[in-house]
Formats: sequence, C-alpha cells, structure tokens
Amino acid sequence: MPLEIVTVPCRTDNYAYLVHDTASGKTAVVDVPDAAPILAALQVRGWTLDDIWITHHHGDHTEGVPALKAATGAMVVGCAEDAGRLPPLDLALSPGQTLTIGADTVHVIDVSGHTVGHVAFYIPSAHAVFTADSLMACGCGRMFEGTAPMFWASLSRLAALPPETWVYSGHEYTTSNIRFALSLEPANPALISRSSEVDALRREGRATVPSRLAQELQTNPFLRAGLPEMKAVLGMPDAVDVDAFGAIRARKDKF
Repeated sequence: MPLEIVTVPCRTDNYAYLVHDTASGKTAVVDVPDAAPILAALQVRGWTLDDIWITHHHGDHTEGVPALKAATGAMVVGCAEDAGRLPPLDLALSPGQTLTIGADTVHVIDVSGHTVGHVAFYIPSAHAVFTADSLMACGCGRMFEGTAPMFWASLSRLAALPPETWVYSGHEYTTSNIRFALSLEPANPALISRSSEVDALRREGRATVPSRLAQELQTNPFLRAGLPEMKAVLGMPDAVDVDAFGAIRARKDKF
C-alpha cells in the first residue's frame, strides 16, 4: 500500500510534511517549525506520530521539536555530523545510511550547502525526496555555511534522482524564485508555463510544492547552471559548471 504524504503549512511560509504508511499505521514528520499545526493535522486524521526527521539545524525547521516530542514521544532522527546543533537525537544517522517507515526504505542524502550537515530524506518507493532548504521549487537555499562546490555537488546528487521524483521543499518561495528565473531565461517555455501555473495556485491559496524533479530540471536555474545556454546568459561560456552555479547564486542574493 502506498505512503500518504500531507503538506502542513507552518508559520508564514514554512512547510512540514507528514509521511504515513497506510499498511503499518506508522507516521513520521519532516521538520517541525511549530508543534501545533502538526498536532492538529495528526488529530484530524487519527494518526499517531512515531518519528521526527530533521533536515538541518535552523530554528524555523526545529523549534517545535521539543514540544512535539513531549506530546507524542516520537523518535527524533537527524544527521550525526550536525548533532551538536540539533535538538537531542534518538537516532543519529550519516549520509548513505537508511531508516524505514513501515516496509519502505528511507535514504539519508548529504545536501550540504545551505548549511553544513543538511540532509535530505529520499523514499524511492514513494518517488519522494524531502529537501527542505537545499533544492527548492525553482530555486535553492542561500549558501549560509557551505561553499559553491559543496552546494553544486549536493544539487547534482539530487538532480541524478529519477525525474519522476516529487521534490518536497521547505518554504513557499516559488513565486519569487520564478521571478528570478525569468530574469535569466525569459523565453524558456517551460518556465513561462510554470509561472502561470504557480500564479493560479497562489490565487487559490494553494501550495506550490511538491514539484516534479523533471520540472525542476527544465525551469530551475540552479540545476541548469551546467547548460551551455545558461552559461551564455551569464556571459561565462567557457566556465566550469560550479562557477556558473556560484554566479547564479550570487545574482540571486542581490535580486
């Protein structure tokens, strides 16, 4: 039986995600900006929380963990290498290791760049990857702690996942990300179409995530940094891919 994934809006523009295994009844949550919206979503569905999976240490992804842990007794899972900056972990995992929810395997992927020690959770059977502030809808997170080579390597790992993968990112930043992407590729037909779709969703008050990785590869400037047409836009036709990525990130920081 498939996993059920529920998007839980938190704060102004954060998202948490409930992951529910319909066969076993096991439920996990990815990131906890606030406990209250997650507890409400669990109560409505009659689900019991078993796991809390943390992607990175920033407070807008972790501040609700103590209250949610106290209310549910759920096991807190996070990156072993960043354990000193995370809420107390019950299970510390390193990239390359796995955990399970029901019969489904969850892979821990290093996506450092936004922060060092940022991880994504990838569930192949559900065609789902939870990327928080690494790969975002038509964008990527600010490079607060990592380097351009580190971040480009992280995005390249995600880009290599099957194109049908759903990307569950951590914020509702898609409108502004598309505006920046259009400043680079105003004639990109996939991007123009996506802009219209996102505008319609936001008018209805609906989330613009998750998105298909295939769509990100067509429209996300950070994943397109290695393409000759993107390097031409940047005026860097002979640049190596990582330098083009760094140039795009620098432009976005000033946009």
